[in-house]
Amino acid sequence: MLGLLGPNGAGKTTAVRIFTTLLEPDSGHAEVRALIAVRDANRLRSQIGLAGSTRGRRVADRPREPRDGRAAVPPHARRRPGARARAARAVRPLGRRNRPARTYSGGMRRRLDLAASLIVTPPVLFLDEPTTGLDPRSRLSMWDLIEKLRDGGTTLL
Repeated sequence: MLGLLGPNGAGKTTAVRIFTTLLEPDSGHAEVRALIAVRDANRLRSQIGLAGSTRGRRVADRPREPRDGRAAVPPHARRRPGARARAARAVRPLGRRNRPARTYSGGMRRRLDLAASLIVTPPVLFLDEPTTGLDPRSRLSMWDLIEKLRDGGTTLL
């Protein structure tokens, strides 16, 4: 587990965006798991997860199970063993799964984003300000989850 500290505007989020292939560096290169972020972007994306510091889900998204009762799983994660069960566990604490995400409080939307980033259990997980917007109980739960991920072998930044 590695933490980046610095004042606002120091480039922490920019670095995360470069490591996760969302932004190309102005010069040099970024390497994660022996993959160069720009050159090997598609392969790298299958090895990493990201929970950014801003809400990334569309406001119309619903964290619910489809009509057939199976948990919704992002297309890139469907072939991963256990992804459907992890998706169901991830959204369970949110309750009221049939409500549009736009009706959730900021903290609930943040928890939804974090849950979505954990569905595929990547070997490397980038968490940009993971507890921002969470209430004290959710913040403690998030740190417990981060410790479990670390103890389970996930590399965290």
